[in-house]
Amino acid sequence: MEQAKNIFRATGRRKEAVARVTVTPEGSGRVVVNGRDYLSYFSTIDHKIQVKKPLVAAGLDGKADVSVNVNGGGTNGQAGAISLGISRCLVEWNPELRPALRKESLLTRDPRAKERKKYGRKGARRRFQWTKR
Repeated sequence: MEQAKNIFRATGRRKEAVARVTVTPEGSGRVVVNGRDYLSYFSTIDHKIQVKKPLVAAGLDGKADVSVNVNGGGTNGQAGAISLGISRCLVEWNPELRPALRKESLLTRDPRAKERKKYGRKGARRRFQWTKR
């Protein structure tokens, strides 16, 4: 995380997704994900809302520019990673936003990940089919 002339950077992670987020507080409200507008990048309304949630909670919707480079995982994990990255940038910019973002649980890293496959099993927990005869 570094700071240079009102540019704030942070990393957000969720499942296998990693998002490198850059926030410029004095901006026009553009959110760019991998060179595309977030509205065209994410197809579902839930993901679009999740990406904007930290800005809405901080009252910066339409006032801060966000640029994101995200890779790995699926769209759900990527949206969660972006949300966490934006939240961390906003706290770095203004520590007084921490309680508002914490209340919306936007600063909590979701630790849930896919469980590994075990030997002698079909998946992580599923057993092979048992035949009586």
